[in-house]
Amino acid sequence: MLTLQFIPFTEIESLSSDERIEKLLSIVRENKIALVEGTLHKEESAALIKKTMENINQEFRGIEFAVIYPEQNDDAMFKRLRLKLINVLLGNRRGLTIIGPASVVKEIKQDPHKIDLYTTSHEQKSRKVLKQKHNSSSKR
Repeated sequence: MLTLQFIPFTEIESLSSDERIEKLLSIVRENKIALVEGTLHKEESAALIKKTMENINQEFRGIEFAVIYPEQNDDAMFKRLRLKLINVLLGNRRGLTIIGPASVVKEIKQDPHKIDLYTTSHEQKSRKVLKQKHNSSSKR
C-alpha cells in the first residue's frame, strides 16, 4: 500500500532546520511519501541529503525528492515585487516538496508543467523476496 502524508507549512514553520529534517526523515523511514507545503531552504536541502547519506543501511536505502516551484515566468515588475514580499512575510509557503523513500519511489521525473512519480510495486518486492528464499532453500 502506498501512503502519502501531507505536511502543512504551519506544522513545520516553527521548527528549527534540524527538527524539520528529522521530522521529514522520520516520516520517510515509515515508507511514506511526504508532501510538504512550501519548500526547504537550500541549506536544509543539503542537510537533508547529508543526514540521509549518514543513515543509509539495510532497511533505509535513502530518499528521492523533488520540488515544484510555482510559475515564475511573469516579468511584470509589480507582480515580482508582490511575490517577494509574500515570501518575506509568509516564509517558503509557495511550492510543494515531495520526499519519498528510495525503496518505494523508483524515480521522480519533473518538467515545468508536471511531475511523474514512479513507485516500485509491492508485489514485485514480495516476489523477489520469495524467489530469493526459494533459491537459498533449494541450495541446501
